[in-house]
Amino acid sequence: MDGSMITVLLMLTVTIGLLVADVFRIDLVALLVMLLLGWTGILTAEEAFSGFSSNAVIAMMGVMMISQGLAKTGIIDRLSQMAVRKIGGGKTIIVLSISLMAGLLSGVLITVGVAALFLPVMLQISRRQKIPASDLLMPMGFSAILGANLTMVGSAPLIVLNDLLRSGGQKPYGLLSVFPVGVLLLGAGLLYFWLLGSRILPDTSQRPTAQSHQEKLMETLHLSHYISCYRIPPDCPLIGKTLDEAAIWQRFQLHLLGMTGESGVEYVPWRETRFRSGQVLSLLGTEEASRHFSETCGLQPAKAGESLQSLAESHSAGFAEVIIPPRSAMADSSLREFSLRKKYAVEPLVLFSGGEEVREDFSDHHMRQGDTLVVYGLWQHIRELSRSPDFIVITPVAAPDHTPEKTKAAVVCLLGAVAMTLVGFPVSLAFFSGAVAMILAKVLTLQEGYQAIEWKVIFLLAGLIPLGTAMQKTGTAAFLSENLMKLLAGRHPLFFLLAVAALASFFALFMSNVGAVVILTPLVMSMATMAEVDPRGAALLAAVCASNALILPTHQVNALLLSPGGYRNTDFMRAGGGMSLIYVMISVTFFYFFMI
Repeated sequence: MDGSMITVLLMLTVTIGLLVADVFRIDLVALLVMLLLGWTGILTAEEAFSGFSSNAVIAMMGVMMISQGLAKTGIIDRLSQMAVRKIGGGKTIIVLSISLMAGLLSGVLITVGVAALFLPVMLQISRRQKIPASDLLMPMGFSAILGANLTMVGSAPLIVLNDLLRSGGQKPYGLLSVFPVGVLLLGAGLLYFWLLGSRILPDTSQRPTAQSHQEKLMETLHLSHYISCYRIPPDCPLIGKTLDEAAIWQRFQLHLLGMTGESGVEYVPWRETRFRSGQVLSLLGTEEASRHFSETCGLQPAKAGESLQSLAESHSAGFAEVIIPPRSAMADSSLREFSLRKKYAVEPLVLFSGGEEVREDFSDHHMRQGDTLVVYGLWQHIRELSRSPDFIVITPVAAPDHTPEKTKAAVVCLLGAVAMTLVGFPVSLAFFSGAVAMILAKVLTLQEGYQAIEWKVIFLLAGLIPLGTAMQKTGTAAFLSENLMKLLAGRHPLFFLLAVAALASFFALFMSNVGAVVILTPLVMSMATMAEVDPRGAALLAAVCASNALILPTHQVNALLLSPGGYRNTDFMRAGGGMSLIYVMISVTFFYFFMI
């Protein structure tokens, strides 16, 4: 063992320790490892920074951009609603059903692409069904990884193995040769989360999280976000009155956000609109004020229909701060004169003018340059407000600007990328081509494409990839493999298979799974002959277990889910530790009895 090997082993040990301790952000650890490899001379500068141009990183960037393009068209919203309608709203059935779909698709599509396709769907379901994202994403991601073993084209290690066998004069495996073990692994993963999900998945709701702009706004201004819905009965005293005559704000401190009418829902109705029997009203205010209003006017509680439900959903509606800029048509006009409600369908709640805060009825207050309004409404209406030169909206618009007319183009770009992978193009080239195609088709702007990239994930992958390169370049990986195999000489074949599975699983955590297969295949096949084990079967076991990177978020799929799920390294260790052990036991048992 030379000095370079010792240095790489020390770095590997320190990296594992830092990841386990979870003291620093995982992407910072990866960047420090990358720089250390360059500082120590183990790798050249070009090799140390090669991770930024690796297939894995480029593929991940393309996948993120394509995923954002699909979300922008609104197809993700429609898919999530359809999924909930078809499979029900229970958390368990949602987790198992979508995880099963992700696993099956991974058998024929690239794994990270499947995870990227389901990620926004799961996040939408999380918001709609009030289910923590951490309960949904990890089972889906693990299932996508496990399902990649259903066919010989489901994962890169299996594809590379067949190429290595073919080039070595060995017979390659057929498409479904690995299907039985893939089914066992996927079924075990689903059963694992069904029985133990509540124990192994993290409770991210108990963790301190940064407040969103909406939460800060509501806390600072003491804004009520309680929205109630009531139906007007035939004998209600409101019938026939206008909004002004009902004086809902003056009497009850409630804001009327919307009401059903003959032509559908009317958001923030005009003050001359009259109440009629059977209408459903959506009101913003405190729970006590809403109850007092309903009792006084004899209203009936009503479940908000789909058309009014959006007013209570944070991804559809919210609060926004609006400034009156110089030369605004709103300056020197009142809300009543400008018809703010009628033009933009937003409800003014608070006014800041001349250093004073006004919450009473300020409909006739003449606005001045620099005055600030706090309004509530659908994000699509607030977006229209932001496009007007008469207002400056300083609150980030929470909902994407959907372009449903681009749905067909987005789907074609996705299918084109998938088709390119099926005919043999590298995943990086295929998915980045799909991302650029989305920009050319104007599904995304170039700026939106840049914003879609989760740079924490990119730096994590780009930083750790050179560690795998160093293990290969210095011979550290081969050294570890050879010495482990020597220890197993003359032992029962079962120990040999366990060692192959464990070594492939370990390498997959810190180097590309393709690199692990390239290193292990010739070594495993030669040692298998000595152990009187089928060399092809042993090599296939190594390729299957090269996808067993579940303990740390270093697999591309786990890295993609790290931030959206609010996960920590320890979360993957707890859930992935048990699943990795099950993965190895199932694989070794199956190969021992059926493949060697």
